[in-house]
Amino acid sequence: MRDLRDFLNLLEERGQLRRITVPVDPNLEIAEISNRLLQSGGPALLFENVKGSAYPLAINVMGTLERVCWAMKMEHPQELEALGKKLATLYQLRPPKTVPQAIELGKILFDVVKAKAGRDFFPVCQQVVLKEDAVDLTRLPLLKVYPGDADKVVTLGLMITKDPENKTVNVGVYRLQLQSKNTMTVQWLSVRGATRHLRKAAERGQKLEVAIALGVDPLLVMAAATPLPIDLSEWLFAGLYAGEGVPLAKCKTVDLEVPAASEIVLEGTITPGEVGSDGPAGDHMGFYGPNNPKAPLIRFHCMTHRQHPIYMTTFSGRPPKEDAMMALALNRIYTPILRQQVPEVVDFFLPMEALSYKAAIISIDKSYPGQARRAALAFWSALPQFSYTKFVVVVDKEVNVRDPRQVVWSIAAKVDPARDVFILPDHPFDALDFATERAGLGSKMGIDATTKVYPESDRPWNEPLKPDPQTAELVTRRWAEYGLADLSLDEVNPNLFGYDIR
Repeated sequence: MRDLRDFLNLLEERGQLRRITVPVDPNLEIAEISNRLLQSGGPALLFENVKGSAYPLAINVMGTLERVCWAMKMEHPQELEALGKKLATLYQLRPPKTVPQAIELGKILFDVVKAKAGRDFFPVCQQVVLKEDAVDLTRLPLLKVYPGDADKVVTLGLMITKDPENKTVNVGVYRLQLQSKNTMTVQWLSVRGATRHLRKAAERGQKLEVAIALGVDPLLVMAAATPLPIDLSEWLFAGLYAGEGVPLAKCKTVDLEVPAASEIVLEGTITPGEVGSDGPAGDHMGFYGPNNPKAPLIRFHCMTHRQHPIYMTTFSGRPPKEDAMMALALNRIYTPILRQQVPEVVDFFLPMEALSYKAAIISIDKSYPGQARRAALAFWSALPQFSYTKFVVVVDKEVNVRDPRQVVWSIAAKVDPARDVFILPDHPFDALDFATERAGLGSKMGIDATTKVYPESDRPWNEPLKPDPQTAELVTRRWAEYGLADLSLDEVNPNLFGYDIR
């Protein structure tokens, strides 16, 4: 199976990786360089001479949607929906009703068999083993991203934990903050799988074992970021993404398994009730997240790594950032899953500028009054992460949800605020959202921007303006004859229409 080094080689072959050999400081400087390239869709970076560390640092690896698609072993975003259809079938298995459905289900189940994780008894991630006092997290090229950050952070590690009761494994991606040479605090949401594991460990009076895999194939990061039913394995889904099982290795000191080709693995435990002060730290909302004086503390007693390991990282903040690019890809994967649960949905989009989850645009095939409101309510409950979506705009199926000009036109032309806007107060919310009056509790807004049908409105809706189809076909046929063949109508510069996008 591919590893991080294979993917970096692919990026370099395609002209999407720059090596930086001069000394660079992990304290603010690397983040400043990386952020400038993220803003312009620039290449991935490999810093080969990081001050204070012997290890090179890879960043911006998934800094464009194109590179995220390559990470998923695909070339175009549209291909991600085919993967989403496969996941939708597994997400909510239903008995096939026809022979073609049975054949398709059989193919998917065969893919599941191929995706089963394997075991590597001589993993490269354990070429070097350091235990107890030899563990020193300060040797890693950890970044301090913003001047007001409390300390350096880990942002792209896979955290592996196991349910103390039923032994189900959870793989997640959380921010960790350095506390000492062998401790870090973790920042996570209360709904995440690892938090359930910690609560169960506390009930049983046990420590929670933790492993952090750093420098993995980006495909594994995407699998860990995909929302799954509680009893399904991220390793299985990673195998489905990859088309083959993920080779796993048993950790040296904890009863957990990690990707065998990881660059670095940290092994430790969380003692329920043992906490540290975490933050402030720059977060995805574009502000400093507040200090959390009761963040769970992880004590690491073992670090293993490859010979000459590469440390892969990223950072959060106002988009565009790598997490926003990952969210755009996941948006495509979610679409078939959403359609399965809300059949009238034609397409949906989570704009990057709305932090990839705060606002959703949904197009529906409308057939009865009140359907737009029903679709919005169904969206909020379709997947766990949609419960934190603040705004849902519902448009007609003809509207391209990825064209903000069409969406804004629909809102302006089809919405009466008193009739078509509805508010749901006092819902569980993202505690990092400073717009809410109370942390963790906020409101949601639905906007029905569809064409109204009786009895939603007594007024008749006139036909929308459309060109004459025969004239349009004539003009297309004669376009070169007009002497306009050199003009490309597919490349639109939004700044020509009054925008200021840089």
